[in-house]
Amino acid sequence: MNNTHPYDRLTPEIILDAVDRLPARCTGGLLALNSYENRVYRVDTEGRGMLAVKFYRPDRWNDAQIVEEHAFTRELAEQEIPVVAPLTGPDGSTIQRHGGFRYAVFPWQPGRASELGTTAERHTLGRFLGRLHRVGASARFHSRPALNIETFGLEPVRYLLDHGFLPDYLMDAYRSLTSELLGRISGILDGVSARTLRLHGDCHLGNLLWTDTAPHIVDFDDARTGPAIQDLWMLLSGNRDAMQRQLGDVLEGYSVFMEFDPGELALIEPLRTLRLIHYSAWIARRWEDPAFPRSFPWFNTTRYWEEHVLALREQRALVDEAPLSWI
Repeated sequence: MNNTHPYDRLTPEIILDAVDRLPARCTGGLLALNSYENRVYRVDTEGRGMLAVKFYRPDRWNDAQIVEEHAFTRELAEQEIPVVAPLTGPDGSTIQRHGGFRYAVFPWQPGRASELGTTAERHTLGRFLGRLHRVGASARFHSRPALNIETFGLEPVRYLLDHGFLPDYLMDAYRSLTSELLGRISGILDGVSARTLRLHGDCHLGNLLWTDTAPHIVDFDDARTGPAIQDLWMLLSGNRDAMQRQLGDVLEGYSVFMEFDPGELALIEPLRTLRLIHYSAWIARRWEDPAFPRSFPWFNTTRYWEEHVLALREQRALVDEAPLSWI
């Protein structure tokens, strides 16, 4: 039995040679960054300074989907929205190939993390997201996927049940609970006529790098079509009152550049529930990648699945609560 993983072939020599082909002469400085789905490295070069190189996970996206991701970020950059767009290679393409991998090279973007603890930061981020969505609404994705209940709910549930990740004594409870939840969520999604647009798709605090002038929105690997609220709800945290204040601040900035439909607020808890389900299945699908057991040692334990089922039961109540409001 072959227990090797494709990323086992990604040696430092392949990484440095790939950047040299840009061309950019590497100094030998190489640092692995905190990335799981793909492999991302900071590479030091002469003349171009530090660069970030992302080696795409084999067989996840096709070329057309990666091209759309890159084209979207470059379109945003052309509008002076602070994103990090890929560089072109000698052939004019943003997708490069070397050593059996597809990869892209990006300018290095320094920055700090932020918990969005101030009104000013939330206003600022809201304005940039409004501008991002204004561009996102101006055209459509043709190859990137859409956010829907099949790919984020039904299919992940089937995967977890079919591949025996849950303990036997939780299988029936999980099957019944997710069936009920996804039925409710389907009804809510059908009842909200949300406009869909091109999104970042995974806009959490870890994908925001702050400088003295602006937040830089990074990692468009999950760019997809969906409702605007998908790029907003992950910025909210704390109790209901705290989330209400945060939402008001973000939308105050957002609405300067982009109209927001308050009806989409009914989607926050359904989308949070889908993310919980999808996240567990995402780790399960990658469990044969050695990086995942090392990075998520708590996954696939009895305690994890008990807490996951408990979290979904709590979401069952939250899905039925009145949504946050905004005037």
